Amino acid sequence: MAVGRINGTCLDYPLVHYSWNDTYARELQSFKDIGDVGEIWFGVQSMTRIVQWMKRQNIGEDSAVLDIGTGNGILLVDLAKAGFSNLTGIDYSPAAVELAKCILEEELLQNVRIQVEDFLNPSMCLSGFDVCIDKGTFDAISLCPENSAGKMSRYVETLHKVLKQKGIFIITSCNWTKNELVNQFHEGFELQEELPTSKFQFGGKMGNSVTALVFVKKT
Repeated sequence: MAVGRINGTCLDYPLVHYSWNDTYARELQSFKDIGDVGEIWFGVQSMTRIVQWMKRQNIGEDSAVLDIGTGNGILLVDLAKAGFSNLTGIDYSPAAVELAKCILEEELLQNVRIQVEDFLNPSMCLSGFDVCIDKGTFDAISLCPENSAGKMSRYVETLHKVLKQKGIFIITSCNWTKNELVNQFHEGFELQEELPTSKFQFGGKMGNSVTALVFVKKT
């Protein structure tokens, strides 16, 4: 595992310790004051990559899509504008959920469901999704200093429960390589595709700044 960066911010233990709810509370106030939607994890290109892949795969616009750790909900905005109509975003931070709701209301997107939900301890109603998307949430969980291995295991268990058979899981990570992610999700999931991401060269070797993979739930 390597420590990565999100929009130039190192995703390391100090960031994980930081209160996400405090962060989103400030972003919520900023949105109300000046209309700033806040941080877009991994940048706009990461959202474009996901949306374009889903369109190329002819995933039905009425497919049930879950954004895990939705934050400000901007990915849901892009998905809705691309025609997807059965969208749900969850976040354990009430401030993030309020921010996402405000942004969706500003965009006149009233049919997107946003709710406070802890993915590691999900409610019974969180199930039946065709597609689950993660941009950085698994990264944050994996860097938790308290029982990170147990939390990652619980994440995989929850993912398996909420996805339908042959459901799709799209993950973007700056902390895990392709092989590491395949190993993390090998129980219950099969790698379908690696999505192209920006590359860099260091010491004569090529690498990726982020990893973006598509998994399919095994039957």
